Amino acid sequence: MASTLPRLPIFEAIKNHDAKRTAVVHSLSGRSFTYRELVNDVAAAKDKLQRNTNGKSAEGERIAFLVENGYDYVVTLLSILAAHAIAVPLSPTFPAHELRYILDQSESLMLLSSEKFQEKADEVLKEGLETSPINYKQDKIMLGKTDDYVTLEPPTSEKGGMMLYTSGTTSRPKGVLLPQSVLTAQSMSLLEAWEYSKDDLLLHVLPLHHIHGTVNALLTPLFAGSTIEFQFPFNATTLWERLAAPFLPDANGSNRPITFLTVVPTIYTRLLASHPTLSPTLQTATKQALNPSNLRLNISGSAALPTPVKSAWTTLSNGNVLLERYGMTEVGMALSCGLPFSSRVDGSVGWPLPSVECRLVDTETGAIIKEGDEWDEVTQRERLGEIQLRGPTIFKEYWRNETATRKEFVDPEPGDENQERWFKTGDVAYRRAVPTATAGVDKVQEWTKGPLYFIAGRLSSDILKTGGEKVSALEIERELLSLPQVSECAVVGLPSEAWGQKVAVVVVLSEIGKTAGKGGKPWGPLDMRRGLKEVLVSYKIPQEMRVVDALPRNAMGKVNKKQLVKDVWPELGEAGGVGNGVVAGANGSV
Repeated sequence: MASTLPRLPIFEAIKNHDAKRTAVVHSLSGRSFTYRELVNDVAAAKDKLQRNTNGKSAEGERIAFLVENGYDYVVTLLSILAAHAIAVPLSPTFPAHELRYILDQSESLMLLSSEKFQEKADEVLKEGLETSPINYKQDKIMLGKTDDYVTLEPPTSEKGGMMLYTSGTTSRPKGVLLPQSVLTAQSMSLLEAWEYSKDDLLLHVLPLHHIHGTVNALLTPLFAGSTIEFQFPFNATTLWERLAAPFLPDANGSNRPITFLTVVPTIYTRLLASHPTLSPTLQTATKQALNPSNLRLNISGSAALPTPVKSAWTTLSNGNVLLERYGMTEVGMALSCGLPFSSRVDGSVGWPLPSVECRLVDTETGAIIKEGDEWDEVTQRERLGEIQLRGPTIFKEYWRNETATRKEFVDPEPGDENQERWFKTGDVAYRRAVPTATAGVDKVQEWTKGPLYFIAGRLSSDILKTGGEKVSALEIERELLSLPQVSECAVVGLPSEAWGQKVAVVVVLSEIGKTAGKGGKPWGPLDMRRGLKEVLVSYKIPQEMRVVDALPRNAMGKVNKKQLVKDVWPELGEAGGVGNGVVAGANGSV
């Protein structure tokens, strides 16, 4: 019996790719699956999903799922999209009560789980739910069906898509609804900007309940006909061994060189720290693997990239420069540096991506900062503005939360021909012309023109006001991380009667820093101030410093600064909030 898939752009793409081309690889087992197998398995999983909805149509329904990274995940996600349902990816690392909140808030029709996570699903569904999702225990999908009877039929609904939940740092997590059209627009924008191709082999080591792992590293390469190789969870030694495999003296040709790597800064940091521990043979092979002639594109995102990490990676890789970009759950990727190395300006996240419209709105006056007006002649400083975005890549709404949706969008200016609303990201940036950004480049990408954007931080936690001056926590962190005594740091604002806020920092010392102080003592506050006085004006230098063993980070490498202040300065109690007192509308960049 012939199976069908809806004629959506993602299914047209995977159906039209070379059927024999490898779509997905399991790195550890070496098992691979072709695009023909993927098409057939998605169609079969879609039919089986619909048979397990207790007779109810899946169209527009939320299907939450717990599935491990790999081929099963790819098939599951695509099968939900094929059923015109809304996929709600869940993190298996979340405690049961958090998963229950998402199930209830999304009013999911079903909790689908693979064999690996069926006990977790049972625990979640056992008690404490206000809703009654179907407990669908999915069989192993790794069938690799090869019969090619799948046909594409006109879609019967526009209700399908994906819903990701925000990190909930400023309020309870919100469901970000990303219709299929938005997912397609986000993928098409990246496809043009980063030039994915059928020859790319992307090594996937990211969580899949975030937009970085799902759109950047899964849907977009599938649109291009690339191969995705899953190696999760991240392990530095295992990742080095895989990168090195094609370049070892005894390589047998079974492993292709990795051409595309997109991860978070903490992974690059751990890779750099572990590289000296590798054998000489592995060190030589990995350096060859990272060479720009082999690793076509290496991307860093989801958190600020420290300059020393970027520089060290360039040195190790014989000139491969990390590409920085900016995005968040609600907007996908919005800004990016270009493919030519000269366009990857240190500290910048580049230009608005294709189809993305971006503007800066002055954080003090609310006025739009027009191109050419970035410098304030009165204060003799660059003007900081909130990033606001619009276009086909922007989410449509917070799920069943009209108040939050209305609050985070602003109407266009009178006379604006485009009547689409602007989304207020809650992130602050400044814009700067850098003439050398595309100098000497034979092929300048059309969208990489004009001044570049530099992220100053979250309006709610990274823009500090001390003595009437606005300070970017990210700028201070970048300078601190350039010091050899500092391994990690987070700059925060503490309440101060004299200054409004005083700049403070939480530091993880490097091995050098543990004995870099006077008399072999740990590096301290006075040492920190001496180290920064040549690169920062006095009001930006932290007045307080606390040392910790490690900074708590989430799966995407972010630090919750509000919680960090409560943990490190418990004596401040409720007065210990960071930032400028303005609650940001969104919930963190990715």
